[in-house]
Amino acid sequence: MDSFGVISTRLGFDLFKELKKTNDGNIFFSPVSVSTAIGMLLPGTRGATASQLQKVFHSEKDMKTSRIKAEEKEVGRLFVLIFETEKTEAIHQQFQKFLTEIRKLTNDYELNITNRLFGEQTYLFLQKYLDYVEKYYHASLEPVDFVNAADESRKKINSWVESQTNEKIKDLLPDGSISSSTKLVLVNTVYFKGQWDREFKKENTKEEKFWMKKNTSKSVQMMTQSHSFSFAFLEDLQAKILGIPYKNNDLSMFVLLPNDIDGLEKIIDKISPEKLVEWTSPGHLEERRVNLHLPRFEVEDSYDLEAVLVAMGMGDTFSERKADYSGMSSHSGLYAQKFLHSSFVAVTEEGTEAAAATGLGFTVTSAPGHENVHCNHPFLFFIRHNESNSILFFGRFSSP
Repeated sequence: MDSFGVISTRLGFDLFKELKKTNDGNIFFSPVSVSTAIGMLLPGTRGATASQLQKVFHSEKDMKTSRIKAEEKEVGRLFVLIFETEKTEAIHQQFQKFLTEIRKLTNDYELNITNRLFGEQTYLFLQKYLDYVEKYYHASLEPVDFVNAADESRKKINSWVESQTNEKIKDLLPDGSISSSTKLVLVNTVYFKGQWDREFKKENTKEEKFWMKKNTSKSVQMMTQSHSFSFAFLEDLQAKILGIPYKNNDLSMFVLLPNDIDGLEKIIDKISPEKLVEWTSPGHLEERRVNLHLPRFEVEDSYDLEAVLVAMGMGDTFSERKADYSGMSSHSGLYAQKFLHSSFVAVTEEGTEAAAATGLGFTVTSAPGHENVHCNHPFLFFIRHNESNSILFFGRFSSP
């Protein structure tokens, strides 16, 4: 089975490719937040709904392997079911391990991932499901009164999200997103604030042009420093990739910069999640002296990911007719109504502050010397937890 890092990278890149179809500007989100929310759903689903969610976490190779093994043993469907159950259990164990690892806080940065279920106080959820998400996702159930106080409950959830993200994510659930028929809101938050291993000196920051297109530019505050960084030139893409470590080297920001101003769109289809993992592996990157120019920037965004996840094959999750959440409650008719995600990032001379929250509502119904990495045109960036290879945040900066 794929590692948690590969899973978060694949989900992140698949999500990015869907989001960019309807978004020309900046994109920023947390693959770990979205995948954790989907992971918490998984033990509550059955049948086709569960199969669709499992595909998010398994590669095509995984799925083929289970079918081939079933054919070899001639036990067909039963073997596939057992094999899938074992793999699903392995997914939850990886989440558990990752979330436990993240909790080992260091003084060098703040990294906080929290999960919570807000459930209608009169609705009966299966204790087995609640125990499962408590064990693997450290998510407890908080009873709320959706029936008589839907908007007050919405404000309460938003207030909790705000407190978990250092007030960076406000109004995750907008007006009207919760009603008296809402039964459960499942929330995940990710907050990160880290200092660079080597800060950019403020006196070196100068105003420069950032080229959105060959004939369109905007002024940005461009930070600069010259140091040794993990670097690789991707010759087949005509692009560079660079790792910028945060203090303690537990986390890094990676920047993928095409050579040409309009090069990013041309190379996105040539990038795969597997290649991103390969390019950022220690064996692929070399320590090089780099003249780095990186804009100081902030990106804040909100998405309703329902349409994106349906396009990725998770249609039953949101279908009033087809959704099967019988592992969550013995009452029928439960289905996901919204999949909301908000995110924020600020990149400055000192370091980076980033936050994200996902809310899911249910209702019934290469030459020697210096390398130049001059980020003055659109680039991809992502913040990675190095030990697990997990991508916490993923984005495209293309519009100051």
